[in-house]
Amino acid sequence: MRSPLLFLLFSMMLGGTIAGEFRVLRSGEMNGDARLKPLKDLDGYFRFKPPGSRTEWEARRKELKNQLQVTLGLYPLPTRTPLNAVIHGRIDRGDYVVEKVYFESVPGFFVTGNLYRPKTGGKHAAVLSPHGHWEGGRFLDAGVEGAAREIAQGAETFEAGGRSPLQARCVQLARMGCVVFHYDMLGYADSRQISMAVAHQFAKQRAEMNGRAAWGLFSPQAESHFQSVAGLQTWNSIRALDFLETLPDVDMKRIGVTGASGGGTQTFLLGALDERVSAIFPAVMVSTAMQGGCTCENASGLRVGTGNVEIAGLFAPKPLGMTAADDWTREMERKGFPELQELYRVLKAPENVMLKGALQFGHNFNQIGRKAMYHWFNTHLGLKQREPIEERDFQRLSREELTVWNGEHPQPSGGAEFERGLLQWFVKDAEEQLSRVKELKAFSALVGPALKVVVGRTPEQVEKVTFDVRNKMDEGKHWEIGGMLVNETHCEALPTLFLHPKEWNGSTIVWLHPKGKESSGAGNGLHPLAAEFLSAGATVVGIDLLYQGEFVNGEELVRAPKVANPREAVAYTYGYNYSLSAKRAHDLLSLLSFIKNHEQQSKQVIVIAHGNTASLAAAAWALGGDLMSGAALELDGFRFTDVMDIYSPELLPGGGKYGDVDGMLAVGAGKLLVRDERPLPMTERFLGNRFKWSQAFGAEEVSAWVKDLMNGQSSSASE
Repeated sequence: MRSPLLFLLFSMMLGGTIAGEFRVLRSGEMNGDARLKPLKDLDGYFRFKPPGSRTEWEARRKELKNQLQVTLGLYPLPTRTPLNAVIHGRIDRGDYVVEKVYFESVPGFFVTGNLYRPKTGGKHAAVLSPHGHWEGGRFLDAGVEGAAREIAQGAETFEAGGRSPLQARCVQLARMGCVVFHYDMLGYADSRQISMAVAHQFAKQRAEMNGRAAWGLFSPQAESHFQSVAGLQTWNSIRALDFLETLPDVDMKRIGVTGASGGGTQTFLLGALDERVSAIFPAVMVSTAMQGGCTCENASGLRVGTGNVEIAGLFAPKPLGMTAADDWTREMERKGFPELQELYRVLKAPENVMLKGALQFGHNFNQIGRKAMYHWFNTHLGLKQREPIEERDFQRLSREELTVWNGEHPQPSGGAEFERGLLQWFVKDAEEQLSRVKELKAFSALVGPALKVVVGRTPEQVEKVTFDVRNKMDEGKHWEIGGMLVNETHCEALPTLFLHPKEWNGSTIVWLHPKGKESSGAGNGLHPLAAEFLSAGATVVGIDLLYQGEFVNGEELVRAPKVANPREAVAYTYGYNYSLSAKRAHDLLSLLSFIKNHEQQSKQVIVIAHGNTASLAAAAWALGGDLMSGAALELDGFRFTDVMDIYSPELLPGGGKYGDVDGMLAVGAGKLLVRDERPLPMTERFLGNRFKWSQAFGAEEVSAWVKDLMNGQSSSASE
């Protein structure tokens, strides 16, 4: 709850409302900020620009891999708990066997699938096979008529392969000498602890699953902790590799991954994140066009500034094979693949990337694509099979033969309570890892890479910022200078007001307020307290952050803009665009960078943030480095985990995971004054006497603290 006392304080400090009295935009002028254009969505164009050198790529690869780990909820990596793997139900097919498998990726959360093994002795290459969005998943049966259609158009040779192309690839790989683990996506086949309706068909927010203490997927709280179906499935894939490591007949130096459609998404995500993978073959998925329409393929932050082609390229220079069909991959030969070829040339491995186009077929992983995959793995996993490799007919397994659950192996329970408990396991595991870090340097090293992704822009990434003066008024002892603060690098334009004393003491105070610069007190609206800081020689700066002030003609934005997708999963918006809270933090960093690099150097830069600007100031504080000498924040109990609307302007994906605002404030470099209803133990521990906390303070305390800071005096310890 926001404090009425502090609201009054800031109203006094910042002056009365003067909407319309001090405008930067001229009559009829539109703000040219690029962020006012329509938001990017999954159907945009996702161009990959190949690097100019190996050094350039290694830097980008490190940055992007960190982005994937963080946004998929896998940073720091969750604790690897015992798998407790069970293998049973062996079926002998002559030259290969099929077994049933289940294991726990986290306690009580089961990964299910079938294990195909060759009957030859020794160590074998292994292939993980995520199935993708085919009806029934691992249990797919297209039926006799469906198989006949595939055979008629030349996509398949045998009825068994036409009815189950998923089993066909597993059988053939086993016959080629590979151990194959064919495992379920959430909600498919035997993996029912989280339902199909939740994992892949989610459409409407569930009020009963949104809560501060426990929550479900797609809730604001899940978003604030980077929890998603995409992340859970990626963790299951990582643990599937752990499972392969336990098998005595697997050679972990020869590991392949292949899947099509959504299985292709899982393939290149795993390849990007886990160094144990040797070769991958994502079929009919990698393209510069549609990036994945299912909720299980989207996560907030995942594709901001990137796309599937670049993500697949993270596997370079290791072998990457792909297929294209008459679907969103149809232009891959002209858009995307040439850039990947250039990447592999830069890395001196041009032979390690391949695209098989078969545009006469729709979305598929049919025999044509599978043959390309067999050749790829034969070459790069050292299978030593005679080419060309042709499939042979096989005896298809029924659903009853494939399922891992029976009377001796009962299906585990799932549902809403399980879902809440599962997400809480990840929360507690991350909290325990943070709690073990006792020194500020180590804490900053741990959370710093994550907070860079959460906020989305560091001071170094702000780059070129200029100020276009629009009007300047002489108010006797100070100037009122209005203009556009322009981040030329990122095409952002912010109406800004400087109240600059003619006898400046070198201090600059940045006022942040929900109403923007309107509350800075221009014209004849100055309150004596604001005048007090000006008369003391400090510059006061007010700014309209994105969708404040002149952006919205003084109206407060209740819900953040979103893409047109009707499904109420915020990752469809924030998977491709920064959240409004993050963008406003970018605006603050742009202003602070401009002040720091101005020819008139400020000795002290102090940020004072009220209302819903305090949380974004906290986010900027975490990365602001030496941009801020100090900050006074009215948090009043705000935590990112408490946000209850997925389109709240205060929602910040990942904002709650690393100690919430407490963790952000704990890594700041300046002095901090915070009004809050709740203690901030991390901040108190790591900032020490640079931090002053109070449940209640008034104008006199703020004035004294600011003047002490301007005069270079130390802040007192926490009260």
